[in-house]
Amino acid sequence: GNLDYVACWYKKAADFLYNKNPDKIVLGTQKENQPRFRNLKTQCAFVSTNSICQGIAVPPLWNYLLQHKIFINFAHQSFVWDSESTDKAHVHCVVVGFSAQNIFPKKLFTPDGVIECENINPYLLPAPNIIVQPQEKSFYDVPPMVYGSKPADGGNLILSEDEKNILLKKFPQAEKFIRQFMMGRDFLHNEKRFCLWLKDASPSEIKKIPPIYERIKAVKNFRLSSKKIPTQKSAETPQLFQEIRQVEKNFIAIPIVSSEKRKYIPMDFLSAEIIAGDKLFMIPDADLFLFGILQSSVHMLWTKTFCGRLKSDFSYSATIIYNTFPFPEEEKNIREKISATAEKILLARKNFPDSTLADLYNPTLMPKILREAHKKNDRAVMAAYNFDFNLSENEIVGELMNLYKNFPEK
Repeated sequence: GNLDYVACWYKKAADFLYNKNPDKIVLGTQKENQPRFRNLKTQCAFVSTNSICQGIAVPPLWNYLLQHKIFINFAHQSFVWDSESTDKAHVHCVVVGFSAQNIFPKKLFTPDGVIECENINPYLLPAPNIIVQPQEKSFYDVPPMVYGSKPADGGNLILSEDEKNILLKKFPQAEKFIRQFMMGRDFLHNEKRFCLWLKDASPSEIKKIPPIYERIKAVKNFRLSSKKIPTQKSAETPQLFQEIRQVEKNFIAIPIVSSEKRKYIPMDFLSAEIIAGDKLFMIPDADLFLFGILQSSVHMLWTKTFCGRLKSDFSYSATIIYNTFPFPEEEKNIREKISATAEKILLARKNFPDSTLADLYNPTLMPKILREAHKKNDRAVMAAYNFDFNLSENEIVGELMNLYKNFPEK
């Protein structure tokens, strides 16, 4: 379920390259002593959707190809292929050339030009063949990252600001059941939305507020009409979100989808009173040190390299990004320095109370004071890893991949 259809062509090509008579051999049926042959003369190349070199698609496809001694000999990193039609559909593509023979030098076509290198890995980087595997928990002693709560309500448990005000004007007793609600877009653009949070509401209280009762009946009908069994089952409790994951402590909020044009994915501390939806990640009980690491260019390079994409936008992941990220050692002086630079990022934002996070992290409009605060934080995080400040982005990713590979408990 994690691969695009194009992956089948890579597998088919690998089978042809690896077997003497591939059309007569069914994969997985070969006996151990049966000879297999590699076709060293044939080279293949595909134009593909860029997803096959990103995020959760890499392990199932590229572990198979690498095990069969398939080598990438040239590649073009992700680019937009514009349709010639008037409807201008944008497809994000890569080009991957490969064979059963390890051909040198290898050429990697990047937005900054052509690189000649010793190896091109499955992420289309000039780096070793290290594949980042999804992890259910972090290798490091950091708070867990969890999804926000999932309404699955047909919009009936969600209120606009006007709807909230109209409801409270007639039924002021409903106030204790209304909480601010945020999905990723609400968080980034400071769009005010609210939800009915009826976790502790009794049936008698709900019946005394007819508009809420009507909304709950609509939720039940919506869920019963779903083709998904879990959604149908949740019709038994239509007053509640289908999946409740709200934390009890203040948390760092991270939008799951963020524009690739931003230098940093905007994150912030939110009150536990705000209900996070399932397009936000939450890290409860987090501190400034963790915030500083996650808002650094080092973490962003890890994210850009290994996250999935929604078109070209970043699609953040707990299992692929946060849980696999190699954190630096938490020595006291390091924690203090990064906590201080992280706090300056938050203070810089406060100079612009009328600007949303989307405004502040607009690459054209990002205020100088905020850019400088991030640069100081970047340097503090680089120092925590003992990275030379002159390392290129590819070299930093290479260092992080070595840390990932050599983690003692991995």
